[in-house]
Amino acid sequence: MASPSSIGSGRTVIVGPVRYAELCTAGRELLLEHGFTLVENERSVPWTADDLAALLPTAAASVCGVEVFDRDALALAPELRIISRLGVGLDNIDLAEARARGIDVVNAPGGNAAAVAELALGLLLSVYRQIPAMNSGIRTGTWDRFVGAEISGKSIGLIGFGAVSRLLARRLAGFDVDIVAYDPFGDENEADRLGVRLVSLEDAVSNVDVVSVHAPHVESTHHLVDAELLASMRPGTVLLNTSRGGLVDESALTDALESGHIAGAGLDVFEVEPVKSDNPLLAFPNVIATTHAAADSLEAYHRIGLSTAQAIVDVFSGRRPQALAN
Repeated sequence: MASPSSIGSGRTVIVGPVRYAELCTAGRELLLEHGFTLVENERSVPWTADDLAALLPTAAASVCGVEVFDRDALALAPELRIISRLGVGLDNIDLAEARARGIDVVNAPGGNAAAVAELALGLLLSVYRQIPAMNSGIRTGTWDRFVGAEISGKSIGLIGFGAVSRLLARRLAGFDVDIVAYDPFGDENEADRLGVRLVSLEDAVSNVDVVSVHAPHVESTHHLVDAELLASMRPGTVLLNTSRGGLVDESALTDALESGHIAGAGLDVFEVEPVKSDNPLLAFPNVIATTHAAADSLEAYHRIGLSTAQAIVDVFSGRRPQALAN
């Protein structure tokens, strides 16, 4: 934490992500080496809106986690030059307002893609083989042998064909699966290289065993996976979502699980987080849930810690930062 006398020097970086000093050591050292003063979140929970409001007036840059930089927040930041998002999603930042105020916004595309892809694969294995249930049972004296399914030979439908989907496709290749993907901006050459067929949204979900969601959450994709899309999936489909909770209509998914039309789900994200224990989805033993932690690997934090720090250094050195989002 910076001393009060050093704050407001014109090189103050407010750092919101929890455990930044522990997980992003190299990025933190890069900022310190370039003379920045860091005001860090030393709590175990994210900053509140009031916390952020108190820090913004003297902030020249921000390493941003889940803090909300909306119009009101940005109005409190006359010195702010860059918001460097420690991650990929930008739905907590008003990009247009930031641009209007001359504030660069960058993120770290691809930096945590491997971690997300691997958790998606882990969720699928967990749903198919009920690994968490067997582990929990053993610890409580129950020796249940769950008869599950194999990934091998299955068909996989990917919604979105960005960095995460591509890495997931590479990891699934060893399972001898057939993969299709829907992405209106998908790279045909990359798809061919990975043995993936780009198809329509309907074809990506209607005749596969597994649907994995890897799309950005914007107005046009809110509740993309709704009752109609779920109904178009064949009975017994498994749904995975490691992107954003708002992409899936949770009420519709609950109904589809209740009816048995959807055989199971692996969910790292929810519409409201932290998810409440009385969320109906958590009542299903065939729903495997994690705590929006898909991107959280040591290697990912090292990569994105460095890239977000480098973006701040670049802006203050007069260089255009990579991954400029606005």
